[in-house]
Amino acid sequence: MQIRDRVRELKRVMASELRPSPSNWRVHPQGQQDALRGVLSEIGYAGALLARELPDGTLELIDGHLRAETTPDMEVPVLVLDVDEREAKYLLATLDPLGAMAEANDEALAALLADVESENAAVQEMLEGVTNEDHPAKIVPFDVRPPPSMAWALIGIATSRLAEVQDQLDSIAKIEGVFCEVALNAAD
Repeated sequence: MQIRDRVRELKRVMASELRPSPSNWRVHPQGQQDALRGVLSEIGYAGALLARELPDGTLELIDGHLRAETTPDMEVPVLVLDVDEREAKYLLATLDPLGAMAEANDEALAALLADVESENAAVQEMLEGVTNEDHPAKIVPFDVRPPPSMAWALIGIATSRLAEVQDQLDSIAKIEGVFCEVALNAAD
């Protein structure tokens, strides 16, 4: 296997100048926003956002949308990747799910959490939730079935993207107790 280095450069850019990806599929609940602000206030930036350069020279985000939205007036680290639109979408679709596939080593996690404290209430709540079965921050394997109390899932997609997600829709539809409905966007 030949692996290419797709990082073209590290730039520092005003977050407000970064263009969000029109394909970004992640939404950020208030608890996540609060916890991110807490981590940024206590630690600061410790990782770069990912972007690609568009033909007009602007940078379009691939990863780091919430960080950019949270700190619009700040110069932030951005790894500029040498990827085209198709590859950027590929990365956008796979980065978070790949991370979610990792499993927790409960012993190592407990030891780590015993050494980590935060003065920020939202961060502390998130850290406490990592081991709580009912908390959104609970670390679970990617393919875990939804709880029985989840009666349905609604997935809204554009007509032009239906083929891209058909396999995922078929998988979801096979889960007992989950109703899958496709909402076609009339604008597409």
